[in-house]
Amino acid sequence: MSDIKIKLADFDDPDVQLLVAENLRDLSERYGGTGDDTPITGADFTPPAGAFFVAELDGRFVASAGWRRHGSDAELKRMFTLAPARGRGVARRMLATIEESARAAGCERVILETGDRQPEAIALYESAGYVRIDDFGFYAGHEGVLSYAKPLRPAA
Repeated sequence: MSDIKIKLADFDDPDVQLLVAENLRDLSERYGGTGDDTPITGADFTPPAGAFFVAELDGRFVASAGWRRHGSDAELKRMFTLAPARGRGVARRMLATIEESARAAGCERVILETGDRQPEAIALYESAGYVRIDDFGFYAGHEGVLSYAKPLRPAA
């Protein structure tokens, strides 16, 4: 796995947008429509508002994840790994990178929305210590939406 490098990226970079498009295609296959209509801009992932990361293997982006501020929390967005890179622990490393970045920026928790047709994502989040919370955000109240959170600082 040492051949996979995780680095900060510009969400608006054309190569990053190709990976984001693949993420949306995957979501569209699972849920229909565009895959995700949540309003997102590159500014959402520009420090100090957030950050966006990619995993690179052999000069090609194979995974992405970003966070943007949601009050005192960091909202995880665009977490995705290309099929050929799955099963190598890339997603777990990306999630840890998001948590470290959000913690360093002073966020209290990482929160996220996922869907009931993403069992691999649900398994990852739950195994990493995320617990169900009330739905929030763009898809709050939609059928099949599952919201999670993980504190970034130990309870006092």
